[in-house]
Amino acid sequence: MVEIRKATKEQAADIARLIMMAMTDECCLSFCGEGRGLEDFRKMMTLLVERVDSQYSYKNTYVALDGQKVVGISVSYDGARLHELRCPFLDLAKIYIGRDHSGMDAETQAGELYLDSLAVLPEYRRQGIAQRLIEVTKQRADEMGLPCVGLLVDDGNPVGKALYAAVGFRYVGDSHWGGHAMEHLVL
Repeated sequence: MVEIRKATKEQAADIARLIMMAMTDECCLSFCGEGRGLEDFRKMMTLLVERVDSQYSYKNTYVALDGQKVVGISVSYDGARLHELRCPFLDLAKIYIGRDHSGMDAETQAGELYLDSLAVLPEYRRQGIAQRLIEVTKQRADEMGLPCVGLLVDDGNPVGKALYAAVGFRYVGDSHWGGHAMEHLVL
């Protein structure tokens, strides 16, 4: 049976791979500078997950575990802390992916627990794991006193949109991130 737990630092490499799965290879590559690729991005993301001061920190992550195997993740943080939590990404991006992203738009704002990344390994999908990860994320928002969970979903992701609608997310506006048109949803 798959269990949902708070992540540990030792799971960083698995969490980083799942964050990249949620972002898609195309999106990850769009962040990379010339001569840099997915392996460079993965190294950077693993380091960011290992940190406690990063938006991608294991401290901001719930994992779905099948035994010891990480099969799903939910990474979320207080939207009001985006700029503070993004600083490690900006610093490491210059080193590992050769780009300065300091002008990047904000994908969240104060007043929401931002669900940055949600992913489940393909062979574990359609078993309710993503829904359970969303439920613990909503519980976290409640515990933090935040009124909602917010996220961005790619306009070209009908499966994601259907999942989010089924668990009660509602559309609040259009956005653009990672080179893609997105919809901002809240729960």
